[in-house]
Amino acid sequence: MEALFASFSMVALAEMGDKTQLLSFLLASRFSGRHWPIIAGIFCATIANHFLAAGLGDWVAANVSGSVMRWVLGLAFLGFAAWALIPDTLDAEEKPDRFGPFLTTLIAFFIAEIGDKTQFATVALGAQYANLGQVVVGTTLGMMAANVPAVLLGERLARYIPLAKMRFVAAALFAIFGAMVLVGVNFGLGLGSA
Repeated sequence: MEALFASFSMVALAEMGDKTQLLSFLLASRFSGRHWPIIAGIFCATIANHFLAAGLGDWVAANVSGSVMRWVLGLAFLGFAAWALIPDTLDAEEKPDRFGPFLTTLIAFFIAEIGDKTQFATVALGAQYANLGQVVVGTTLGMMAANVPAVLLGERLARYIPLAKMRFVAAALFAIFGAMVLVGVNFGLGLGSA
């Protein structure tokens, strides 16, 4: 359950103000009143993207020594903390097109998530935790928790949630997790000491 909770909380907070959340706002306004196909597209794209990312993390964990993994993961999470402080913008090529709400969302969301901090966090979480299923479920639920309200409530939500301040919460969570890994809190996964 620890993998599920850590994955959910990190991704849900990191997603606040992220480009894929901005994409959710954009898709909701572009395909007004067609929320469920957008939500289904986000879900399918996230499952596919995060399954691949967590699988990569699992492979890395199986092929890299515990002491090296501890340093790589700890420094990666500290890097994510710094990255979370940088506001995201939506690039022009990620704007929706003529394929309808589901297919547009599926393609745009999958592409927007490639190389995104939440995808890299999923790789790191897949390396950190042995339970790949909990990582994928947790990160997917985190993405849905951040993006479904963006789709359903659109611009009204942005008036009430200070997205800029959520970046600081996400950065703090990444930094705490990174520091815990670096000082040797290995969550029972056999990460070696330095």
